[in-house]
Amino acid sequence: MTETVRGVIARRAGAEVETVDIVIPDPGPHDVVVRVLACGVCHTDLTYREGGINDEFPFLLGHEAAGIVERIGNAVTHVAAGDCVVLNWRAVCGSCRACRRGRPWYCFDTFNAERKMTLIDGTALTPALGIGAFADKTLVHEMQCTVIDSTIDPAVAGLLGCGVMAGLGAALNTGNVGRGDSVAVIGCGGVGAAAIAGARLAGAATIVAVDRDPAKLPGAAALGATHTIDAGTEDTVERIRELTGGFGADVVIDAVGRPETWKQAFYARDLAGTVVLVGVPTPEMRLEMPLLDFFSHGGALKSSWYGDCLPERDFPTLIELYRQQRLPLDQFVTERIDLTEVEKAFDTMKAGRVLRSVVTW
Repeated sequence: MTETVRGVIARRAGAEVETVDIVIPDPGPHDVVVRVLACGVCHTDLTYREGGINDEFPFLLGHEAAGIVERIGNAVTHVAAGDCVVLNWRAVCGSCRACRRGRPWYCFDTFNAERKMTLIDGTALTPALGIGAFADKTLVHEMQCTVIDSTIDPAVAGLLGCGVMAGLGAALNTGNVGRGDSVAVIGCGGVGAAAIAGARLAGAATIVAVDRDPAKLPGAAALGATHTIDAGTEDTVERIRELTGGFGADVVIDAVGRPETWKQAFYARDLAGTVVLVGVPTPEMRLEMPLLDFFSHGGALKSSWYGDCLPERDFPTLIELYRQQRLPLDQFVTERIDLTEVEKAFDTMKAGRVLRSVVTW
């Protein structure tokens, strides 16, 4: 039985999003229909709208979501109707070359729904990151669902589906931040703020938050930053070195993803330190640096995809830390909005006034 529900789509690059009727088909053998309870407004959704991911319009936006499983395909075993789940876009296959080598967080063949959601006229929709959760209900593969405790606020839990997990994982998984380390995070939006929280959770001794918008720095301090730098008025590299004994930080996380911020991260780390790029660059960006500097500084230069997470491993663990009041996930929910307010939320996000706007039902 098909269903017709509301959904937010991007019809063409740069155009404002629309709330329209979409059709949910009968689930395929391994598909599930999820009634969405909350979905965060992530910068990736805006990038889809702008045509920065690909040109497979129309897109059904939204991917940072939690909800309730309503219907399941006839071969589903991973979840059951009634389960409370967080949706993820790394549903590992278990058989690609990354999975076979014991590195499933790099899975190159992740699962997505077998059937397509459509517009009323039959036009196939491309769901953002294979999820498409700015909708009353969405269709995903069973392995895109991670079961969680149903008592957790879905607006909080859903944020693990993308941005918060990306930041936490950049510190905990990719950066391997350890007790006593010094860490600098460049960019204190949702992902950078989560990286700060992750560094604190890992036991870092010095955590430096950097942003050009001084209004973001108090929030970074509340999440665990021991020092803050206003990049609009201070030399970022010099200040990080001053705050780390003149040496530079053990781990520097670039949560912006621009050539200038990556260079700051590179030169603000200690010898043999680690740079983690978690901010997403755009295709036209280029980087030019002396090759000798790469050799002489040593260390590791890493990119962090989805915080190098395994949803089935990491989501329940982080939820439990939240329950123990050791991880302040609720601080990331700046405002709760209606499904029809996604376009307005993009403007609020671009103005830097929120960590996350969350659509709630």
